[in-house]
Amino acid sequence: MIRSGQRILLVGEERKYFLKAGNGTFSTDRGIINLDEIVGAESGDVIQSHNGSEFVILLPRAPDFFEYAKRSGAPMLPKDIGLVIAYTGMNRNDRVLDSGTGTGIAAIFFGGIARDVTTCEVRPDFARIAEANIKDACLDNVEVVTSDILGIQGLFDIVHLDMTIAPDHIRHAHSVLKPGGYLACYTPFLEYLFSVIDVAEPLFSELKALECMEREMSRTKRGTRPSTRVGHTGYLTIARK
Repeated sequence: MIRSGQRILLVGEERKYFLKAGNGTFSTDRGIINLDEIVGAESGDVIQSHNGSEFVILLPRAPDFFEYAKRSGAPMLPKDIGLVIAYTGMNRNDRVLDSGTGTGIAAIFFGGIARDVTTCEVRPDFARIAEANIKDACLDNVEVVTSDILGIQGLFDIVHLDMTIAPDHIRHAHSVLKPGGYLACYTPFLEYLFSVIDVAEPLFSELKALECMEREMSRTKRGTRPSTRVGHTGYLTIARK
């Protein structure tokens, strides 16, 4: 049952709205929607605007937060987050340390899978945005810490870095990883990739560097072909302790 203040996704004809249930009305070009009528509904229920236009009520998932949540910068794309999850084998037993929270999108994806996530963000304004997004995602197993990762102690199964990575960050990640645990580093340029590899290679038993290229399919009346948009975003280094 949907509660007042809970994030919802309203899907109508060629329209999507990322809203909160309750607290008045919302005006669209397809009519005015009474948000109070959404409180108590279930995902999949249908609500009508004042002029009879229908909208399906859905509970947002992690990709919806990537698309619609408030941003503090450019988050990692789902394709790269998916590589981190796949190559580390992230699962419900894992404790994850994430650094470079930003908008909190990666932490939201990780929080839906792992046992718990500690995510570090050095900028207080970014941390506040991430906290709000994580709260909207209804994840009580994700904690935002306004700190550099160097201030975090404990033992973790996975450490993920999406930030300006210094050698000390790699060494600290190694020190807080459990044996058999994984480090995943996202770097936007080859020079940063090489600096990560140079520090990590002597410390870790396994290491691989990856690039994931993505091409959407474009379908028109003339036919279907790959989009010409370039699908490169960055590089991933996956290392195992």
